Amino acid sequence: MIQVNHVIKSFGDFRALDGVNMNVPKGAIYGLVGPNGAGKSTIIRHLTGVYRPDGGEIFVDGLPVYENREAKAKIAYIPDDLFYFLQADALEMMRYYKGIYAAFDEKMFYRMQEFFPSIDIRRNIRRLSKGMQKQVAFWLAICCKPELLVLDEPLDGLDPVMRRQIWGILMSEVAERQMTVLVSSHNLRELEDVCNYVGIMNKGKVMIERSLSELQGNICKIQVACPSGMPKLPREYEVLHMSNTGRVYTIIVKGNPKSAAGAITTGTEHAAIVDILPLTLEEIFIYEMGGVDYEVKDILF
Repeated sequence: MIQVNHVIKSFGDFRALDGVNMNVPKGAIYGLVGPNGAGKSTIIRHLTGVYRPDGGEIFVDGLPVYENREAKAKIAYIPDDLFYFLQADALEMMRYYKGIYAAFDEKMFYRMQEFFPSIDIRRNIRRLSKGMQKQVAFWLAICCKPELLVLDEPLDGLDPVMRRQIWGILMSEVAERQMTVLVSSHNLRELEDVCNYVGIMNKGKVMIERSLSELQGNICKIQVACPSGMPKLPREYEVLHMSNTGRVYTIIVKGNPKSAAGAITTGTEHAAIVDILPLTLEEIFIYEMGGVDYEVKDILF
């Protein structure tokens, strides 16, 4: 659904995007994560056609995005900083969206009122709380029937019940219409529950891009009881972190979990595997970013 090839963008002397490559399959929920300043919002503005790249190509459903009405008609975008017209209420914004998106479903708009009972559709949106404004944004975006929904820090200000409800609506649209969702967020625990693909950005590049299952299957936490001292691993396994409490060592290692555990017991005298645990997306992010001059203490969750 999204194909990004070697995209470059500079602002003066600062290179915000340094040859970004991305591939988001149709029907995927793709989580874009990375430290502040990695270039996430910049690439999102390119994907939605706001910025023109200095170099490279961006395609949505095979179409170039910049100044292309056909491509933009397939996209709905909810930014971190919402905008509504000064005097507009939800009903007026609905009419506005209907005039822009040919696929806008007005009947669906009224049906979905039951999911947002606290919203008065005739009240000025700017007088609503931040959380209610976000609810209106999702409500309108879903009714546009987009093929691609782009979200930048989408659920800030929403209570846990509403967050779950909105994700339920989005996942239903993905299942029924093969809608593609690209979401940028610092809430990695939440992304882990909904995403099936992950891209990790740093310094203007996508460093890692894999399915979540593949990402979790290639890095693991192994706990091993080793009375003879520090456990040993062959050089083909990259140890990202090792710590111990007494004789029990915890090793974060890249590679197939079962193969790595077997290599430890084979190469270390009297070693006994206590547990093999998959890493959470949050842990993967910390250990992957820990090797590229990124301070773990600066990560916001």
